[in-house]
Amino acid sequence: MSHTVVVVAADHAQLAHACELAVSAGGPPVIVLAGTRDTLAEIGGAPAERIVFVERASDVPVEALAGDVAAAVADLHPALVLAPDRSADRILLGACAAALDAPMITGVDTIAVADGHPVITRVLCGGIATEDLTGDGALALLVDGGAALPPGEGVPVQEVPANPLGLTLSSESPAPHDHVELGSAAKVVAIGRGLRSGADMALVEDLAGALGAEVACSRPLAEGLDWLPRDRYIGVSGQDVAPGLYLALGISGQLQHTCGMRGSDTVVVVNTDESAPFFAECDYGIVGDLYAVVPALTRALTGATT
Repeated sequence: MSHTVVVVAADHAQLAHACELAVSAGGPPVIVLAGTRDTLAEIGGAPAERIVFVERASDVPVEALAGDVAAAVADLHPALVLAPDRSADRILLGACAAALDAPMITGVDTIAVADGHPVITRVLCGGIATEDLTGDGALALLVDGGAALPPGEGVPVQEVPANPLGLTLSSESPAPHDHVELGSAAKVVAIGRGLRSGADMALVEDLAGALGAEVACSRPLAEGLDWLPRDRYIGVSGQDVAPGLYLALGISGQLQHTCGMRGSDTVVVVNTDESAPFFAECDYGIVGDLYAVVPALTRALTGATT
């Protein structure tokens, strides 16, 4: 059985964790990139054996290169193919799974090797359970891609011709809000129903700015109240994050939310309810009104005196 591990990338550099998992499964991976030369330069310092590059023209969406990526991956006869859990990457991984006649496994958390076979641990039910799967044959794995790869150069590049499917990018328009990759954020300030009004978001944004953090929320603030975009909420049907610092403001800490941030290194909770479930999971807890605590924290961080 082949021991080659492949990481598929859809024109972005958020592959650090995917590459770490690949190394744990058998050594430096081969990265198959469907993208531009700018992205190729960004991943030039990857911990990879080599990069197989399928160049994407400016008027071609990544999905149109799914057949080319699948053919390139099939030629490598891999044991494992990993892709980040993003929309375009899922399309590429699905094409690879079909080409390899391989099962596609979602929610992958860790990869180990036992007796020459990969052992895949994946998360179930929003983080309240896990299961181990032992592979026999090629496997296609959807994983957390992680942060951007560090810059560098020196990884050998093998270019393969692109023969895109009949799909052309006819126009682009900006989204009504700035999209954020919360999964790669080093610090996150998350706000919940303890915030009484959407107009009070400025309190949270000021604190996040002082910390150099991204702003996130619990589900009700994004679906229902619409105080923040839907790509900002953390939880079982939202984003998964694992920052160095997770500051939760006015969030009770129900499972639907906490399953999306359990990988955080340091968790700080501010809540008026001393019985809030989040206090049982945090590293530091402040029982208090966020309307008093948040401005005090912001002043302390910025050195303001008023």
